[in-house]
Amino acid sequence: MNGVVLVHGLYHDPQHFDLVVGKLRADGVEVAVPELHRGSLLADTEAVQAVVDAMGEPPLVMGHSYGGSVITGLTGAGHLVYLAAFVPAEGESAARLGGSTKLLASSIVHDGDGLTHVDSTAAVEVFYDDAPIERATWAASLLRPQRPGCGRGVPKHQSWQNTPSTYVICAQDRAIEPDLQREMSRHCSSTLTWHTSHSPFISQPGRVAALLRSLLFLRS
Repeated sequence: MNGVVLVHGLYHDPQHFDLVVGKLRADGVEVAVPELHRGSLLADTEAVQAVVDAMGEPPLVMGHSYGGSVITGLTGAGHLVYLAAFVPAEGESAARLGGSTKLLASSIVHDGDGLTHVDSTAAVEVFYDDAPIERATWAASLLRPQRPGCGRGVPKHQSWQNTPSTYVICAQDRAIEPDLQREMSRHCSSTLTWHTSHSPFISQPGRVAALLRSLLFLRS
């Protein structure tokens, strides 16, 4: 069985995947969750590429939100999963694709030195509104400030062109418009639609883990 690499989005942290990681590791799956926040899309992609290269066999790689831009620039993945994620075509960036909701835009707070953060109270509604409130509050407390520029990065190549891929549309997403997700999903080999928020790894971690397990077994 191959390993799994989970790639988080802007403002998020590797700990946001803890519930999914626990379920996968309980089944003996090797899981890696690299930390982004490296300052640019290129630096983030290089950090994840190093993890992919260290795997014994081509891993299953899942990117959430901005993490889709990161996994698009990878080489050596066995399968890509885009979870409510950006799927840039040639010359595109997450910022150019747009699709952020007005609710998300109104929740972003501008700090000094160009940093921004998502208001933790608003984040519960924007990212985790279908999760139990205690879990949503915990997830919101993990959010981190973000430096500018990552969303404007353009992947060097488009890995979905030659790697099997699955897109998961989150139809109740309040951060990235579901209509944009449907449009981007056309780049992928297959598409699923879940009636979840932006972050099903918080609201339905068992469902996310089950999807990843099923894709692993299909490849084994």
